[in-house]
This record gives sequence, structure tokens and C-alpha cells, in this order.
Amino acid sequence: MAAAGSLERSFVELSGTERERPRHFREFTVCGVGTANALIGTVKYSESAGGFYYVESGKLFSVTRNRFIHWKTFGDTLELMEESLDINLLNNAVRLKFQNCSLLPAGVHISETQYHVIILMLTNQTVHRLLLPHPSRMYRSELVTESQMQSIFTDIGKVDFRDPCNYQLIPAVPGLSPNSTTSAAWLSNDGEALFALPSASGGIFVLKLPPYDIPGMVSVVELKQSSVMQRLLIGWMPTAIRGDQGSSDRPLSLAVHCVEHDAFIFALCQDHKLRMWSYKDQMCLMVADVLEYVPVNKDLRLIAGTGHKLRLAYSPSMGLYLGIYMHAPKRGQFCIFQLVSTENSRYSLDHISSLFTSQETLIDFALTSTDIWALWHDAENQTVVKYINFEHNVAGQWNPVFMQPLPEEEIIIRDDQDPREMYLQSLFTPGRFINAALCKALQIFCRRTERNLDLSWSELKKEVTLAVESELQGSVTEYEYSQEEFRNLQQEFWYKFYACCLQYQEALSHPLALHLNPHTNMMCLLKKGYLSFLVPSSLVDHLYLLPDENLLTEDETTISDDVDVARDVICLIKCLRLIGESVTMDMSVMMEMRCYNLQSPEKAAEQILEDLITIDVENVMEDICSKLQEIKNPIHAIGLLLREMDYETEVEMEKGFNPAQPLNIRINLSQLYGGSTAGYLVCRGVCKIASTRFLICRDLLILQQLLMRLGDAVILGAGQLFKAQQDLLHRTAPLLLSYYLIKWGSQCLATDVPVDTLESNLQHLAVLELTDSGALMANKFVSSPQTIVELFFQDVARKHIISHLFSQPKAPLSQTGLNWPEMTTAITNYLLQLLWPSNPGCLFLECLMGNCQYVQLQDYIQLLHPWCQVNVGSCRFMLGRCYLVTGEGQKALECFCQAASEVGKEEFLDRLIRSEDGEFVSTPRLQYYDKVLRLLDVVGLPELVIQLATSALTEAGDDWKSQATLRTCIFKHHLDLGHNSQAYETLTQIADSSRQLDCLRQLVVVLCERSQLQDLVEFPYVNLHNEVVGMIESRARAVDLMTHNYYELLYAFHIYRHNYRKAGTVMFEYGMRLGREIRTLWGLEKQGNCYLAAINCLRLICPEYAWIVQPASGAVYDRPGASPKRNHDGECTAAPTNQQIEILELEDLEKECSLARIRLTLAQHDPSAVAVAGSSSAEEMVTLLVQAGLFDTAISLCQTFKLPLTPVFEGLAFKCIKLQFGGEAAQAEAWPWLAANQLSLVITTKESSATDEAWRLLSTYLERYKVQNNLYHHCVINKLLSHGVPLPNWLINSYKKVDAAELLRLYLNYDLLEEAVDLVSEYVDAVLGKGHQYFGIEFPLSATAPVVWLPYSSIDQLLQALGENSANSHNIALSQKILDKLEDYQQKVDMATRDLLYRRNL
Repeated sequence: MAAAGSLERSFVELSGTERERPRHFREFTVCGVGTANALIGTVKYSESAGGFYYVESGKLFSVTRNRFIHWKTFGDTLELMEESLDINLLNNAVRLKFQNCSLLPAGVHISETQYHVIILMLTNQTVHRLLLPHPSRMYRSELVTESQMQSIFTDIGKVDFRDPCNYQLIPAVPGLSPNSTTSAAWLSNDGEALFALPSASGGIFVLKLPPYDIPGMVSVVELKQSSVMQRLLIGWMPTAIRGDQGSSDRPLSLAVHCVEHDAFIFALCQDHKLRMWSYKDQMCLMVADVLEYVPVNKDLRLIAGTGHKLRLAYSPSMGLYLGIYMHAPKRGQFCIFQLVSTENSRYSLDHISSLFTSQETLIDFALTSTDIWALWHDAENQTVVKYINFEHNVAGQWNPVFMQPLPEEEIIIRDDQDPREMYLQSLFTPGRFINAALCKALQIFCRRTERNLDLSWSELKKEVTLAVESELQGSVTEYEYSQEEFRNLQQEFWYKFYACCLQYQEALSHPLALHLNPHTNMMCLLKKGYLSFLVPSSLVDHLYLLPDENLLTEDETTISDDVDVARDVICLIKCLRLIGESVTMDMSVMMEMRCYNLQSPEKAAEQILEDLITIDVENVMEDICSKLQEIKNPIHAIGLLLREMDYETEVEMEKGFNPAQPLNIRINLSQLYGGSTAGYLVCRGVCKIASTRFLICRDLLILQQLLMRLGDAVILGAGQLFKAQQDLLHRTAPLLLSYYLIKWGSQCLATDVPVDTLESNLQHLAVLELTDSGALMANKFVSSPQTIVELFFQDVARKHIISHLFSQPKAPLSQTGLNWPEMTTAITNYLLQLLWPSNPGCLFLECLMGNCQYVQLQDYIQLLHPWCQVNVGSCRFMLGRCYLVTGEGQKALECFCQAASEVGKEEFLDRLIRSEDGEFVSTPRLQYYDKVLRLLDVVGLPELVIQLATSALTEAGDDWKSQATLRTCIFKHHLDLGHNSQAYETLTQIADSSRQLDCLRQLVVVLCERSQLQDLVEFPYVNLHNEVVGMIESRARAVDLMTHNYYELLYAFHIYRHNYRKAGTVMFEYGMRLGREIRTLWGLEKQGNCYLAAINCLRLICPEYAWIVQPASGAVYDRPGASPKRNHDGECTAAPTNQQIEILELEDLEKECSLARIRLTLAQHDPSAVAVAGSSSAEEMVTLLVQAGLFDTAISLCQTFKLPLTPVFEGLAFKCIKLQFGGEAAQAEAWPWLAANQLSLVITTKESSATDEAWRLLSTYLERYKVQNNLYHHCVINKLLSHGVPLPNWLINSYKKVDAAELLRLYLNYDLLEEAVDLVSEYVDAVLGKGHQYFGIEFPLSATAPVVWLPYSSIDQLLQALGENSANSHNIALSQKILDKLEDYQQKVDMATRDLLYRRNL
């Protein structure tokens, strides 16, 4: 069928606003004419409609591209709507109500100027002018980038309808002709608004409004001259002088053609004559008797004409054409004329063609320079539209337009089907009922006129269900119904509502007018309730749908250049039509159900054929067989038909606009046919084609089964049956299934998706790096529910198709015009290619996936899978994504694994695995696994990640890097799931040491955080022991001891492996850090326990090995790789030099343990000391203990570390001094620390004060801890004397016994001369034997006793000190006292000496 694309013979009607909400009209009232003419204003006219196209609506780069206005009038109301196929217009519908007036049929005329769109309106009493801004002046730039724009009606609320400049009463003289229904209006070059109306006296009168921006007077001109000759003979005279000519020349139809400075008014009058007037010259230029072109006109001349219509069509190249419809009872005739001008401004008509029709009621017709489009309403209340080329159609054969049929009157419901579901499916299946019909039916059914029915499609479905079920429940009077009775009752009520919807659907489908745009050749059908468009049908559909009478006269050259082939095809089509007419509804439903249930269509066709043969009463099969015998080569004819219906192509469409094109051109093209109306139309066209082709393929399958039944000898000739069976039959079945799938998608509604689901989906697509795909765009500005095919077209396919259409233009784009039939045919064909299941690309599936249409995508793939072997891997991958969303993870994993085998063979999977730089990483299949693993990870399915990664290991082979990557992935998710043993086992199998260490580090951290320490300790760590220890040590030294305790873990780790020295080292280091960093009571307790643990560890070792290395502090703990430390100048500090290693033995650890216990004791006694006790040395701790009053503890510490007790005695002496001079508060504060020391029990009868107890404690210590040289007495006395405190007698007496001479020196040091004199005196007496026991002198002075001595140096110092102040009599007395004592002493010493010498000489 080579000529199939070059000649389109028929058109198909497609509804354009089927599922939209009822339009929200903004209502405005236009000023009335008062009450005087109210009665006249009640005149009722029939409904009418019309349209206006912008002059530049066919230009590719115009703001008004594909934009038009249509209107409807009924009674006093005018509804105006602006439409665009490229963008969605806002505020585009208004309703004007004219008070006390009725709009004339077709009484709306729209014109455009450079700045305005001007609407001229005529009622039976007034004329009006409405100025609106032109679209080119509403936007800042001619470059339209938005998907929504404001209509020209947006600011209509600012219009003053009472402005006298823009409306005028029709004057009573000459007055409007009664029952007149025609009018004309136009704009002059000067901006004047002119209205032509039939006058009451016959003829025409023209009312002129001055330009809107120039003040002026309203004028009225009456055109009464009926012929040129009368004008020449009589001249122009007023009506009063000339007299009335009657109403025979009253216009039935008016039309205006504007020329430079004039306007030609054409009037088709009741006397069957056409009159042409010049408004400028106010004279009749031509009168033509149209009956001269009517074959049988005698009867017509005797009666006044009714129903005649006049249309004009102007072509710059061909001039002005006039189309006249002459109405006669039961027949009609179109006469086409061309206006011819001669010299002296004389005009005549050149008859072009006469076309006859038998249709009765002509609603409207449209004229172009080549065609007539006519709209009828026949006796059966059916709409009929036909068109014909009036120049080249010699046979006068009209081309049909296949109208959209009304929904079926009855719905067949099987016993296994729910009536409610079946009726809802029929009511709300796209392409059946319009929203307005359902709303009106619901309003009537509910019997509520005030009900708000501004409902969306889904809301309306809920309301309908609720209304019918409520009526059903209200009618139930019995308590019990059988299932069959209730089913019948349910079916009755649903049928009642369905019949109501059907009635309103039929009423709203009543045609009102045709609207033809000559610039784009777009034909619209204006109906009472909605707008529909006429689009060309392909040759195959054309032949299949064509009526028999047209098929007989079909031009065979349009089918094939070979006449025999063309005749075979026509004969084949006739056979298919006979089969199609014989197929019952049950058979048709059976075929569709077989396709839906994935059963063989060939077997279904065979069964249908058997049923047809069984019920063949009218011998249809014989007729088919006889026609088959007329086909010379049925194999070739069927193959030709199949090739014509097959959209399979190997060439993939370009993606995106050509970047070489300028940005403004690309943006402009991206808006082309971007409106929701255009998208719906294209997809309805696809659905119509798919539905028709499905029937053709079904009938073709049945026919092929018949051919096989008849056998090759009868029809096909020898040897051709095998070819028919193996080739054609198996080509037809996939074709039928393909069209069924496209039809299903065209009727399957898309679902609304929550925002959170969209965001989650975008996250998943980002992981797959598919977010930049052209198939993944947000769905915007949808006013009605979309089918998934509409969603695909608007979001993805339209951009691809438009860019492909204009990628290599034949002419510059600026000169390119838009031709509606050509564009819709091309776009529909390309969309079918993109939807065709066996084509390589899978943009449709991507679109569904990107828009979260998972249920629809799943159903589509299920319908596609058994028979289509193209894009199998892509389908399995996307099905896997659907299963992920629905929570069926195991099924998803199976799909992903099945898709892996197709990697590298399909475009989508290749794009999926391609990295950002366009190169493949590793092998393609491994890259695919990587993407899927990342997706499963984001979704949160670690079990599936493990399974898939394990499967992928076999694909990795010897690629150790890929294996390491996969095993790392397996390890991670085992660890996430808590499979610690499996995670460790996987860890040991990782060949990459770097990855292995990373995983090991992660294992340590995670198990620590989960407190699963037993697993961590007990793993064998073959060849990884040192690494684990290093990691735990590093973390132990790096983290805060209060958050994670890695030291205890490390201790357990070493204990488990019997490495006690390491365990002891760890605990000792832990204790050290606790003292430095954790300045709390808990820290001190923990520190003591750590040292105890370390001691126990060393005690488990042989004594010769019971030692550890002193853990270092400071810089040694810095982690490897840490940033270098810097000083204040920013310079890196020098690394610490290696310090000498210090060995700690068991005894050292015991000392540290003792120190730790003492720290704890101090902290428990004095919480304020916690902050400093932790890291204090033994010497520092002594000081702290003394300050706290823990003298026993301090002495114990000193003894442990072999420290002198001097600080203890000095501290205690100082506390005694403070108590001695302190008040009651000091006494009360002293009791706690006194109680903390072990005092010797003393039985006393009087109460003891804190001071007494302190002195007693000091006395006890001095007695208990005696040292050489009596150091402690000395330091105590020195402390007391330094603070000026008198020495207690017990202390003096005590010191006398041990070192009286040192006491004397202390007295001298502190200038206690009198005490020193007394001490010397007593000491001399003691030496001489008086009280010698108080000074510790065992044997006083005697010849037989040991030698005694006196501290002469100190005594000399005392005498010198006393003699320094000779004026002080007291000092002289004291000095003399000493001298006397010394003299006495000298005497006795002399005696004893002599005695001793004497004894020696004996």
C-alpha cells in the first residue's frame, strides 16, 4: 500500500473534553434594555454555536499557535471558551447573560486586530462590542515557556458592560425583521463595528458603532435596492418615496467579505436569489438567481425559501468562493460559485460545482477553497458528517466521517460478574460517557437540584456508587432476599441509572456547528455538551470501516499501483467485514478475555469459527468462501495488510531536541501540543486505531482458520497452506496481541501518587542513575484522570516525537505551517511506534516506572511477557522494581537475576549499567549487579543483597577486585543483620587486604556498639590477630572512657587467649587513664579494680616473667595518620624522643594498687578531692590526706612507699594549733577526721574536746613512730613554736626524755630565754641526780656512773643572749641563776672526778 500515507479518505471523530470536570464558568450580566421591551426579549431561538481561529494559529512560532475560541448560545446566555492545544489556559470560560434579550442564532462574530480580540454580539434588541487583549499583548515575551497561561477572558471582569460606546439598541425603524435568525458583523479598517441585520421591511440595515477609542455617533444605513437595474433606473431614494418592496428579498443567510476600504455583503434571500451589496457605495452590485442551477426548480419558485445557507471561503490565490446550500423537502443541493469581477466594478458568479445530498436536516456546513464539510442530523437522530472535494470529485461521492457512537444500550453481565462492577466499568471507561452526562444523571437520580456537582472523576465515581446503592437500600422492604433476587434488584437500579446517563449522553452529543480552521485544516464539531475533533483515519481503518456503497467506488490506485493487488485487498476487506458483522458480542468478549488471560488467540479464533459455522443461518460462510475465490493471491493480500498494520521498526527515535537548534526554538517546540486536550486527542486516536486494528486482526485470524479448514486445493493452490499456517498465522496473532495491549493501556487509568512515594521513587532512581532519563518527568497540570498512555505521551513521548518531526525540516522552521491532519497522523504513528511492544526502546515502561504506576506496569508486563521476546530483560528488571514496591522481595530478586542474562543486549539495560563517564566498569553484568545491589541496599533489604551478591560471585570469576567488592557487600549486610559468624567467615575470604582491614575495623566497632563482645573475643582471627589487637588498642586510646570501654574488651581478648601479661598491661594502662581522665568516684573505684586485675594477671605468670612495660602517656597514644600537633606559632612540634623503657614488677603494681585504694579512701572521705586525687603521686597524696585529716592513711601510704612521716606530724600539729585557737565551728568540723583515725582508748571521767583528742592523737603518733634523732618531735615542736603556740607540758616532758639539748636549741631559736633558763636549770639538776628520770638519764653524775655531759655550747649561747641586754634586770637574774647552777655543777663534777680518780688509783 504505497499510497496509503499520501491520501487519507475518511476522518474519525474524537472527543476532546470527555473526562474534564464540568467547566467552571465565570458568570457576568450584560446590561438590559428596560422593561418596555421585556416581552419582545422573551423570543426564543434555537441553540447555536460557532468558533473563531486566530490568523496566525497555524504558524509554528506564534503565540496564538493552535489556539481558538468557540462559543454557544441558548436563550439569553452566551458561553465563550478559549482553547489551546499547546498549553492549558486558565480562566478560559465565561458565561454572559443578557437581560431581557435573546441572542440571535450565530449572533456572535469575533475579529482580531494587532492589539485586541473584539467580540461582536447581536441580540433581538441590542448589539454589543466586547474588547479583550490580544494574546500577543498579554505576555512579556513571544517565547512561551509555561505549561499554564492566562486566557484572554481572565480580566473580563474589568469590562464595563454598561459603557454606551460598546452597546446600542436596535432602532425601531427600520427595525429587526420578525423571526429573523441571520446576521453578520465585521470591523472596518477604521475600527468601526458594523452589524448587518434583516430589516422588518425587507432588505438589510447596517448599524455602525464608532471606534471604541474615538467619540462618534451611532449611524444606521438601510440597504433596500434589490438589483442593479433598479438602482440605475430609480436611483437611491428613501423608502417612504419608493414604497415597500415586500419581504420576498428578506435575507435568510448573510455573509460579509471585507476588501480594502469596503465590505461586500452577500444575502441569500427568500426569493432564492443571491444579492451582493457594497456597504461603501450602499448599492446592490449583483443579483443572481440560484434556482437556475437547481435541476428541478418549478416547485421551489412558487414557495419562499427556508433553510438556505450561505458560506464564504477566500483564497489569496483563487479568490472568493461562495457556497450555497439550497434546501428543499427531502433533498438538498450545494452550489459552489467563484466571484468574478469585470470592468466597471461589475461582478458575476462562475459556477464551479453542484453537489446533491439526500440528507434532510442540515445543521451546518463549512467551505474551503477545495472542500465542503457538511453536518446533518438524520431521521434516526444520528449525527452525520461528510466532506467532499467539489472540484475533483466527478462521481459526487461524499467521504464519510466515522462518528463516535453512543455507548451500547444494554450491558451483558454474566452470572459470575458483579452488576455494580460491570456498570461502573462501563460508565467510567475512558471514551464512553462525558463527565457532564454523568453529573446530570446523578443530579436527576438523587432528585436534588441544589447539589454541587463540581466533582473530579474519582469523586464522581464514589458519588454514583453511593447514590445507586442508597436508592437500592431504600427500596428493600423485605428482611430477607435470596441472592438471585438481590442480584436482579441490583441490576435493575444500575440499569435505571445507566439509562439516565445514556439519555443525557445523547442529549449532550447533539451537534450544533462545524468549526473549520483553514490555516491548519483543523475541523472541530461543536456539540451541545462538548467539543470534538475530526482526525484522518489510515487507509486500513478507512477500508474496514467504509460503508459498502463507498467501498464499491473506492479508487483502487490509493491502495496499490497493481490493480490486481488492490482488488484482492478490497475483496479481503469485504470478507473481514462479513466475519466482523457475524461475530456476536459473546464471541468478541471471549477473544478479549483470551487475550487478557494470556491464552492462545489462534485457538480462540478457531473456536469462534466453529461457532460461526454452527449458527450460520444466512449462509454467510458461503458468501465469504465465494468472495475468497475471487482473490487471486490471498497470501500476498493478507501479507500486505499485515505489513500495513505492523509498526515494528529497528530504528530508535531520537531522544530530545537537537542541541544545534537555538534555545528559543527548542523551548517553543517543547510546548507544541503540550496541552491536556491535545494529549487526550492523540491518545484517543491511538485507542481508536488499536480498537479497530484489533477487530481487523481478530477477523483476519478467523479468516485464516477458515482458509486452513478449506484446504490448499480449494483456495490457496498447492503448497501454500504450510506457508499460511507457519507464517501468516503466527504473524497475525502477535499483531492482535500488540493492538490489544495498546488498547488496554489506552483505557487503563493512571493512579494518583502521594508525594512521599514520589520522593522515595526519585531516591531509588538516583541510585540507578536514571533521574536524567527523558522518561522520568513529573506530571503537571492534569485537570482530569489520565490513562497511562496519556501520561506517557504528555511526559515523555511528545517531546521525542516533536523533536523527531522537526529534526530535519524540509523548509526553515520559521516558514513551517502546521497542518492538523498531517501532524495528527504523524504524531499518532510515532506514538504507536513508541508503544509497539516489539520495538527496541522501552520508554513507555520507563515512564510508568518513573511515575510510580507500579500496578499498571505489573499488569502490562504480565500481558506482554508470554508472547513478546523483545526487551525481556528490561521488563524483568522493571517487574522486579514493582515487586520491591509491593513488598514481594523474593519475587523481585528472581526478576533481577533473570534480567541479568540480557545485559548487553538491550538499550535500557545498557543505559542502566553505563557509568557517568560513559564507560563500563568491570564487566557489564557485574556493573548491573552493582546497580541492583545499591538499589536493594537503599530499599533496605539486606537478605536480598546477600543472596544477589552471592549469585554475582560466580560471575566475577578470577576478577579478585570484583570478588572483594561483592564479599565486602555480603559482609556488610551480614553484619547489619546480626549474622556475626557469617560476617566473620566472609571477612576471611576477602582477598583485598585493604578492604579486609576496613571490614575488620567495622566488625570490631559494630560488635562493640552492640555489646556482642563474646563473639568478638571468640573469633579465631587467623592471620589477623595483631590487626585486631591494634584496632582495639587504637580505639581504646582514642575514644572517651565513659562512652566505650575497649580496655575491658581487650583484657577479655587476651585472657581468652591466656596472654596474661598483655592482659595485665591493658588493665594497668586502663587504670592509669582512669586516674588521669575520669575524675569521679566511679573512676577511682574502677582504677583500683583495674590494678587488682593486673596484679592477678601477673600472679598467674611464672615469677621470672611477672613484669610488664610501663605504659607510656602523651604523644605515644596519638593514632597513626592523625594530623601533626602544632605550637602557638603554627609550626609542627618535634616528635617526642624515645624514652627509656621502665619495667614494672609485681611489687610495683601492688604499690600502685595500694595508692589507688588510698585515693578512693580520700575521695570517699572528701568528695572535693576527687578532681585531684586520680593522678596524684604518693607524695602528693600524703599532702592531700593530711589536709583531709586522714593521718592513719597517710602514715600507711608513707610506710608503703618508704616516705618520711614529717608531713604527717607537721600537718597534725598545725591542725592542733587551729583547734587550739579555733571556735566551736572548728571543733565541730574536726570530729569527722578525728573519727577517721584510730585513736587509742583512754578511760577518762571527763568529756574530751576535739582539741584534746587532736593533741592526744599527736601524742600517740609521737610515741608510736619513733625515729632516730627524734625527728618527729623536733618537727612538731618547731611547728608549734613557729606559730607562737606554747608547748604542751606532755610534749616538753616527752622531748626532755629523748633530746633535752635539742629542745634547748629550739628555745634559743625562738628566743624563749626564760624557758631555756628553766630547762637548763632542770637539766643540770637531773644530771646531778635530781629528777634525772624525766630527762631520760639513767645514771646521774657519780664516780661510779657513766660519764654525763651538758650542752655547753647552747648554754653559752643562752648566757650570751641574756648578757646582750645588760640593762634588763630580769635577764641578769636569769643569767646569774644559770651561772649559779653551773658553779654548783662544776663543784660536784670536780668531786666526782676526784672520787673517780681515787677509785682508779686503788
